[in-house]
Amino acid sequence: MPPLAPNTLLRQRYLIRRVIGQGGMGNVYLAEDTRLAGRLCAVKEVTHDPGLPPHLLEEARAQFFQEASVLARLDHPNLPKVSDFFSEGARDYLVMDFVPGKDLQTLIEEARYEKRFLPEKQVLAWAGQLADALTYLHSQTPPIVHRDIKPGNIKLTPSGVIKLVDFGLVKVLASDEVTVTVVQGRGTAVYTPIEQYGGDTGGTDVRSDIYAFGATLYHLLTNQPPPSARDRFLKPSIFRPPRAFNPEISPRTERAILWAMRLHPDERPESVEVFRQALLGGWAPNYVSAPPVPTATPADLLAAPTERALTLLAVLLALAAFVFTVR
Repeated sequence: MPPLAPNTLLRQRYLIRRVIGQGGMGNVYLAEDTRLAGRLCAVKEVTHDPGLPPHLLEEARAQFFQEASVLARLDHPNLPKVSDFFSEGARDYLVMDFVPGKDLQTLIEEARYEKRFLPEKQVLAWAGQLADALTYLHSQTPPIVHRDIKPGNIKLTPSGVIKLVDFGLVKVLASDEVTVTVVQGRGTAVYTPIEQYGGDTGGTDVRSDIYAFGATLYHLLTNQPPPSARDRFLKPSIFRPPRAFNPEISPRTERAILWAMRLHPDERPESVEVFRQALLGGWAPNYVSAPPVPTATPADLLAAPTERALTLLAVLLALAAFVFTVR
């Protein structure tokens, strides 16, 4: 389906301004909440396969509403607040707080362009916040597994707070392992653990997020994405430890990352808290030490993308075409 046109009004409330993200299951839009003056929100669109038999389509939409209601109950400073969900026509929508700032993928690209590495202490400070968010998700009843942790899904706000922004592949671990994803889609191969390659078959758990957490830290500290778990399985020699790229990384940090990225889930830390202890020990980094991020006014955010932004988007889309993705 084509994206919604600017100035489309959803649910007599959310005024669409522009597309700010695209995926296989729909778009993400920047919108104004017309009931709350000045509030911007991110509206995530979910489209279902029109070729599905009616009973399967009905099941998919019922699942979306069931699990969106779980997300709407979440309240954590490192997660965007889900404030609404609804359907219009053949599309379902999830409304979240709009999170300003740069994502960590952008910060990696800037560091690589400038031929420098992100400071280890800063990355570990972000890791502490991400661990807080994941511990909160995993401690829910039933546990919630994100399944798409990567630098592009983590934003650094102007105040230095980390936000895990995309709930696209969230899995609610019901006791019978039947429920699967809020939005069935694809993970990014270089951050995806081997057990997630089987699709929505119940094989993922909290240790899957730990693998992706480790792979994300690997990328942040080396400017190099790790090889995919599939490629590592087929040819183990292609995997190089982080200090091979950045010898300034501390041995402790490298050991923790390598533990998190073990191919077999049973060989990884059993929980995010165990991984946090291996990574940080008793250190509790303070997010306010994060470097400032340029802020944008609401008018800037609602403006059309600049020529530079469009050029960057074209480059990123071209690169994305070459990335192997999996369910």
